[in-house]
Amino acid sequence: MAQFELRGRKVWVAGHNGMVGSAIVRRLASEGCEMIWAGRKVLDLRRQRDVEDWMAAEKPDAVFLAAALVGGIQANNSRPAEFIYDNLAIELNAIEAARRVGVAKLMFLGSSCIYPKLAPQPIPESALLTGPLEPTNEWYAIAKIAGIKLCQSYRRQHRCDFIAVMPTNLYGPGDNFDYESSHVVPALMRKMHDAKTRREAKVTAWGTGTPRRELLHVDDMADACVHLMKRYSGEEHVNIGTGTDLTIRELAEKVGAAVGYEGEVHFDATRPDGTPRKLLDVGKLRALGWRARIPLEDGLRDTYAWFAAHLGQARLGAAEATV
Repeated sequence: MAQFELRGRKVWVAGHNGMVGSAIVRRLASEGCEMIWAGRKVLDLRRQRDVEDWMAAEKPDAVFLAAALVGGIQANNSRPAEFIYDNLAIELNAIEAARRVGVAKLMFLGSSCIYPKLAPQPIPESALLTGPLEPTNEWYAIAKIAGIKLCQSYRRQHRCDFIAVMPTNLYGPGDNFDYESSHVVPALMRKMHDAKTRREAKVTAWGTGTPRRELLHVDDMADACVHLMKRYSGEEHVNIGTGTDLTIRELAEKVGAAVGYEGEVHFDATRPDGTPRKLLDVGKLRALGWRARIPLEDGLRDTYAWFAAHLGQARLGAAEATV
């Protein structure tokens, strides 16, 4: 298929204020496209009529659907109804409205939690729906799986050029550093920063420290999304990752180095570990001509510099919709 050109197109990044959406916006700055905006005060993506009316008025040519209600294990466990309802509503409304107004191309961003808890490692795209999900985030995962299937079904029935991508665990500028709702990198980073500030000799991390995680800087993810938007058109979703992983204990050491924290990290084994391992098979992505470029150590230093510079502005509240 011919390359999909972004230059001169009207492009909407749904969720442009979130970590993922803002990274895509930064990446699109060099593509020569016309950006259109709809923040939460302008448009509630959970309201079908509002979404349809806004899309009909603005008529975007391309959509990056990065809006979602996101959070860590604690947030998923304590607010399951919100995580499944809000995310289903967002994607249902945006994808159907895109069909109605004739959006030329749409990209739906999912999450690697869509895969079974005990999926083969590294996880190929074909592992989807082959086993039970990780219970701690199944509500979010089910909503994201539905988004993939929406894109597939709209391709089949309506011939819409709608595609889906599955980024691995992300980190970077603009992340959520709340103790209760954050993911592993910002959670460790804030705990270590606070401990360093208070001169505490120990911090406590959840779980055993043995699970393995793949981590991708959000600016690398944004570059991969633009690459695939321009070059990929197909029914199967595409994994986005680095192809490498490390244990949470190893990650804690690297975060400590980035923060400059020299204290001890204690792992609380009474807290959940989550999925034992979640490494994506990125063979398809590499065959399409893209590889990650930002080393983890550099990315962690970059993230901590952003956190330190925006300490008063960093999100420290509950899980938020990135819309």
